[in-house]
Amino acid sequence: MSEVAATGISVLLVDDHPIVRQGYRRVLESQGDLHVVAEADNAADAYGAFKTHDPDVVVMDISMPGASGLEAIRNIRARNARARILVFTMHNEAVLVKAAFSAGASGFVTKSSAPTAVVNAIRSVARGERAMSDDIAHVLAEDSLSTGSALDQLGEREIEILRQFAGGATTEEIATHLNLSVKTVQNYHYLIKTKTGTRTDAQLVRLAASCGLTRI
Repeated sequence: MSEVAATGISVLLVDDHPIVRQGYRRVLESQGDLHVVAEADNAADAYGAFKTHDPDVVVMDISMPGASGLEAIRNIRARNARARILVFTMHNEAVLVKAAFSAGASGFVTKSSAPTAVVNAIRSVARGERAMSDDIAHVLAEDSLSTGSALDQLGEREIEILRQFAGGATTEEIATHLNLSVKTVQNYHYLIKTKTGTRTDAQLVRLAASCGLTRI
């Protein structure tokens, strides 16, 4: 990871919606000090673009086809523990926010935030600081006062597998998306049920939906 140069901050934009990438490319590059050096629309391409361009900041959505941004964060941070990643997504569920930070994200901003909030968050993350939009700070504050979620015992890999399973992916599809064996995914599935106290797949899906991981 290169130090942030006087010439500005290099950014990798990762989102599966081209119109979102185009819009925020214009917003970021209008600032003068932010430069989008690459774009990607899935987790695998995000990892490849990170290796190629070594950006100062990765701006990453969570929801993408196949492996999600959580998996991309894990892979990028495994390659470079100093990578600076800002999650930029429509999701504001506490379980996903905590999973993103656990995976190695440096910041979390929702797409309902003003463009200036995204720009300021990128600059903060580039300086090595943690950044959150106001709504995310509020969600985490509320979560800290609650009795907790049944998903609090799950790690970010388990959250990702549950998200995909609840979204309708088969065991074989999840294994392919995450480069795992079918047996490993089956073991995770059993472990997730054990940790959450669910007996059936239907109960597991309802739990995921109640925590905002999917919609039913």
